[in-house]
Amino acid sequence: MAHKFLGHFGNRLARSAHRQKNSLQSTRPALDSSQLSYAHGISDVPLLYQTVGETLRKTADRLPDQDFMIFREQNVRRSFSQVYEEARLVGAGLLDLGLRPGDRVGVWGNNYYEWVLMQFATAMAGLVQVNINPAYKPEELIFALKKVGVRCIVTPKQHKHCTFIKDLVETVPEIALGRPGIGRVHTHKLPEFEHVIVVGEKSPIPGAWQFNDLINGVGSDARRLLEETENRVRPDDPVNIQFTSGTTGFPKAATLTHHNVVNNGYFIGLRTGWNKQFNRLCLPNPLYHCFGCVIGVMNAVNHGQTCVFPSQSYDPVKVLEAIEMEKCTFLYGTPTMFIDVLSRLDEKKFDVSSLKGAFMAGAPCPQALCEKLVNDISARDIYILYGTTELSPVVTMSETEKDAFDRIKSVGTALPHVELLIVDENGVAVKRGEKGELWARG
Repeated sequence: MAHKFLGHFGNRLARSAHRQKNSLQSTRPALDSSQLSYAHGISDVPLLYQTVGETLRKTADRLPDQDFMIFREQNVRRSFSQVYEEARLVGAGLLDLGLRPGDRVGVWGNNYYEWVLMQFATAMAGLVQVNINPAYKPEELIFALKKVGVRCIVTPKQHKHCTFIKDLVETVPEIALGRPGIGRVHTHKLPEFEHVIVVGEKSPIPGAWQFNDLINGVGSDARRLLEETENRVRPDDPVNIQFTSGTTGFPKAATLTHHNVVNNGYFIGLRTGWNKQFNRLCLPNPLYHCFGCVIGVMNAVNHGQTCVFPSQSYDPVKVLEAIEMEKCTFLYGTPTMFIDVLSRLDEKKFDVSSLKGAFMAGAPCPQALCEKLVNDISARDIYILYGTTELSPVVTMSETEKDAFDRIKSVGTALPHVELLIVDENGVAVKRGEKGELWARG
């Protein structure tokens, strides 16, 4: 799929260049290439050609006892080697259910440890994880399940106002009719849908599997099947489907490969120098979004960083508590989240002296916010990122050579191996400084 896309995109760029030539010959003098709105992230650092599972294994071998995942609300603390071993158990359990490479597995819910286990387990087993927005209501849920042919869904019973199991039963009533211990669903509404796996407390529906039982029941045959399957998984295989916001209609399903997310996380970390330094990342961003699962988790697994999740859903006070108690060095979020968090600083006199930087995306960073981060809490290492879900997601990012106040004036420069082009309504490249549509590939 990735090759087809790039081939198609390359053809469009070639046609653009042809139109550019004809258009420029007839309307204006030919432009020097340096005048065009084109940028290329030139780099002598090669792309990684490895899977998500390989990436975790390599870091687990290198840093087995280092903290990787901390979920404060669940009181979960796991090292790289622990996450690796537990993800392998989950992957084997999924294959033991009869799931096979290419099958789509939905993960629904807020930020919880099992979400991350599923991220790595599905990758190891050659499955495609489908990120499902926890705010989805029944009509949105069934659209997502049907759109990509989800065969299995993993979800907690509920979290605060999100009643996942209740909404799932409303969407697929046949789920409530399952026989205890069978864990298989048959519904004409979703012909490919078969399994429900419930995280946490005992499932209120008889036909569902329990997440922990799935792990505990793994035998030698399932482990062997996982090993055989993992050896056949390739970096260009799909690993994740994410739904875009749907602001222009129904949400669109963007398919990302191992190659996409591994390299995006890798080069984000290289830009910040995290391959040479250790950090503890405070991640209040939702995992179902690229900001959480790629810019956060895939960046961290590439470079051996620790991820701290303050709570299952965003809570500014719990963010500050996490920074203080876990000595976080970087905070992730949108500008609105940063403003909200910083406004609570004086409520309990939180100690955020460990914080030295920020990862910000989603909107421009106001000058006043930058001043507060730099002057009030000495978080001077601010990075602005830009991208889209379909691009897995980051294509531009701040450069380390500039100070924070220069960084917030733009979205930075192209990441290595990324090409950017701005074109007019006819697909013709425009001059630098002119407005147009952004094309990206890499």
